Parts: sequence; C-alpha cells; structure tokens
Amino acid sequence: MAELKSISVPTTPFDDQKPGTSGLRKKVKVFQQNHYTENFVQSIFNALGCKVKNSVIVVGGDGRYYLKEAISHIIKIAAANQVSKLIIGQNGIISTPAVSSLIRSNKTTGGIVLTASHNPGGINNDFGIKYNCENGGPAPDNVTNEIFELSKKIKEFKYVPDLKTCGLIETIGVTTFKVDGRDFVVEVIDSVENYVNLMKDIFDFGKIKKLVNQPFNILIDSMHGVTGRYVERIFVEELGADVNKNVTHTETLEDFGGEHPDPNLTYAKSLVDKVKADTSYDLGAAFDGDGDRNMILGKNAFFVTPSDSLAVIANNLECIPYFKKNGVKGFARSMPTAGAVDRVAQKLGKEFFETPTGWKYFGNLMDAERLSLCGEESFGTGSDHIREKDGIWAVLAWLQIIEHKNMSVEEILNEHWCQYGRNFFTRYDYEECEGKGANDMMATLESMLTSSGFVGREFSSLGKTYKVKVGDNFSYVDPIDKSVAKNQGLRVLFEDGSRLVFRLSGTGSSGATVRLYVDSYEQSNFKNDAQDILKPLVNIALEMSQLQKFTGRDAPTVIT
Repeated sequence: MAELKSISVPTTPFDDQKPGTSGLRKKVKVFQQNHYTENFVQSIFNALGCKVKNSVIVVGGDGRYYLKEAISHIIKIAAANQVSKLIIGQNGIISTPAVSSLIRSNKTTGGIVLTASHNPGGINNDFGIKYNCENGGPAPDNVTNEIFELSKKIKEFKYVPDLKTCGLIETIGVTTFKVDGRDFVVEVIDSVENYVNLMKDIFDFGKIKKLVNQPFNILIDSMHGVTGRYVERIFVEELGADVNKNVTHTETLEDFGGEHPDPNLTYAKSLVDKVKADTSYDLGAAFDGDGDRNMILGKNAFFVTPSDSLAVIANNLECIPYFKKNGVKGFARSMPTAGAVDRVAQKLGKEFFETPTGWKYFGNLMDAERLSLCGEESFGTGSDHIREKDGIWAVLAWLQIIEHKNMSVEEILNEHWCQYGRNFFTRYDYEECEGKGANDMMATLESMLTSSGFVGREFSSLGKTYKVKVGDNFSYVDPIDKSVAKNQGLRVLFEDGSRLVFRLSGTGSSGATVRLYVDSYEQSNFKNDAQDILKPLVNIALEMSQLQKFTGRDAPTVIT
C-alpha cells in the first residue's frame, strides 16, 4: 500500500459562508469557485477541534448536481485532517433522515449532509452543506457560528491531492489508505438498509402491509429526490405496493427532473392532479429532495396541513409500536406552526414546547427525554427516533393510524376537528425578494409591533375585527442549556387566538424570502373554506406590513 502525503493549501476567506437555518446553501456555481467548498469543509473540521482526530464521519446527500465533486473534496480534506473513517452512501446518496440514523446507530462523531433540501437542483440551481452533530441532529447555533467565524479567517486547508477518488464511492465495500503514516478508511454502504431496519422496529409492517394490499390505494411521489430507493425498498418490496401504480418519480435525478422538489400544493401539482382525477386513490404523499419533508393527501386530493398532520399523529401515537414500548413524552412545534398540537398536549397532559424554526431546536429536548414528537408548518414531522424531520416516517405513521382506526384520511381529520376544533392556517411565500426592501419592511414592522400603543389596537377587514394582545419579535430560551435565540420572527397575537407571523427565511440560496403565516382557530365552523376564514387576516397582514410597497410584490410565489 503506497503511502500518501497531506499538504497545506494556502487560501483566502470568503465572506458569505454563514450557515442558515440548516446549513450553507448557495448556487452550484458559488460552490464551484476555486477553494469555496474546500474552505467551508475545512472550517467544519477546524470547528471540531481535537474531536476531528480519529473521528468517524457519515457523508451523504440527496443526489443533486455537484454531489460527487463535493464528496471528492471531503474525502481528501478528511484524510488530511486525521479523520479515521468516512461512512459514505453508495454513489454518495443518503437521505437526511437516514444520515441521522446512521450517525446514531454507529455512534459516529457526526455527519456532513450535502443537500439544499427542497430547493431546485441542477447546474444553475442550488447546493448545500451542513454539519450534523453526534446526536444525529443539525449543528446548534454555537457550532454553526463557530464555523462561520473560522471561515472568515481561514488561511489554509489540508488536502491529500494524490488520493484517488474516481469510482471510489460507486461500489459497496471498504477501502483503506495509508495517509501520513495513519490508516484512513472509506466505507461505502447500502444507504437504505439501516433506515429500513429502523422503520421496521418502529412500525407494525405486517398490519400496514395488509392495509396496502386491501382495496386501499396509495400513490407515493418521490419527486425525483433521494427517497426513490427508500420508497421502492419499503413500500414496494416490504409492503407489497405496485411499482407501476403506487409509486412515482422514484429515479433520483441531479436536477430533480427540472422540477422544484418541494412537497406542497404548488410544486407537487402532478400528484395533486392525479389523486384528484383518479378517485381510486385513498392516500397520496410526496417528499422533498432530501427526504425530510412530506405532504399528505386523502381521497380526491383532500389536503392535510402539516399542522393538522402533527396534531393527528400526536393524538394517535398509541397505535404505533415504538411509542407503546417507549412511552410518550412531550410535544413541540416551531413558533410559526399553527397551534393544533397545543390542544392535544393539553388534553393528554403532555409537556409542550414552542421553539424557533429549525429542527436543531428540538434536539436538546429529545436528548433530555422531554420530547417525543415535533413538527414544523414547512411540511416537517418527526419523532425522537432520530434527530431530523422524517418524511417517510410520517407517511408510515399515517398508514399505521388509518389501519388502526379503519377510517379514511378525511374522516380522521373531521373526527379530530370535532374533538379539538380547527386551526385554519396558510403561509404566503414571497421568494427571491430584493434584500434591502425585505429588511426595511421587517424593521418598519418591528418598530410598529413593539411600540407602546400597539397592544390593544383593533384591525378590521371584511366585517371582522381583531384586537391585538401581543406584538413582539419571538425569542427562545432553551430549557436544557439556557441558550438564547433572538429575532426569530415578528408575531402579532390577537385576543381571539388568531396569529400573524412574519419571517425572513433562512433556507434560500439567493435574495430574501419573506414568509407570512396566518393562523385562525375555529371551535365549530371547521368545515368552512380555509381561504374564506383566513382572508380578513391576510388583508390585515398585508396592510400592516406594507409588503407590496417594500417588496414590489402584488402576489406570493407560493401559497400553502
């Protein structure tokens, strides 16, 4: 075995490598700049400090354009930084939930996840890199802040230029290199097996298989993202679904087939249209590029909001074997998410948490055994089986509940609303706005919300009047480590329980995405049309924020 030598490569810092809500996301061509990817990866290893020596790191991503090139850089940098072993998915592909599972089951130092999640892929679109810690979850703020600070003053990165990576990750197996007198191991694994075994431990596959093979018809859409191979292994091979009728878009493509891999009513329109047109389908589901988000549809494309999905699962955990065995601790949701799960927690006597947006805020609560189930309105649902949201897990949870209750998706929701009332919820996304206008809007709005006369003001539209109870910029004190997250979104809480939330998203790769969240609770009028119920509040939000004036936008890019 020939011995390889590492070198130090001089470099200069970039000033734009601050991770967002979940990692660093930029256009592919930004990552392709000379030393851009290498600088950020080296900054991750520098942030690990002494933990990097002899560490074991999981590496994988969602199959988007630039994945293999990035992995090649990671391998050569890891070898030079005295990493002991990399565990890499075959062809570099692992879903984000599966990365979390691998980190936890192998007790590794952490993982590097190569994804821009639900953002478009391809040479002219997005790529992303994020670091997950040893608990399997996204790095907390103190770690990502340290990575950013180090990236601003980096002077060199370590590299093994003669380590040949061509073809290395295409075949399952173990390859050992001798680097600077040390063994460096690259283990290429079946990216699906570990995750499938975890799902089989959580759910009763026998019962779900009987459901799927009865006259209960499903359509699962991978949107040409990473979940294709997971869907084929779980739903087709394990549960007996028809590969031609029950699953679609399962081939993972570098550009996601030219589509936007975001499972919502706008970007998963082909699924919505098919389930609506073919009344034989009882359940439709879609996943995003890296497999952590999900959308649930019932017959005739009956849409289940993520907030309702979380609440329904919370109210029916007793039928899932994992929770029968481990018990149910607390529930949590991100601040912008509608408050449907709050009432479930109250009725069941479970601890409840409201956190900032970002899955990393749930991790401490799970590690402290105070949280079992959590979710975000951005189509993310998950439990403490891993430390990421998990799209396939959510669909399996719904199938387990449907089998147990012997009810349709719509019947389950109607039963839930009769018991708890309904949170009508919508989100307006204004994507790629000009940054200055968006920031000016938020600053002006915050000044109004926090002024002395704002609480008690009344706002009216379409015959409805709402009185302000609270106006603030949401902050969060972590109950476990007492860390503080500030400036997490502007909130207007009205006396009737309705809410408006305004945020600038941290998941985009360019420009600014303004998000408006509208939440209205109705105890008895739960069968009314959501847009009719929410229209007065939407009008008030647009007037209050002067959104069109500041952004020039007269309509959102996406309405959820």
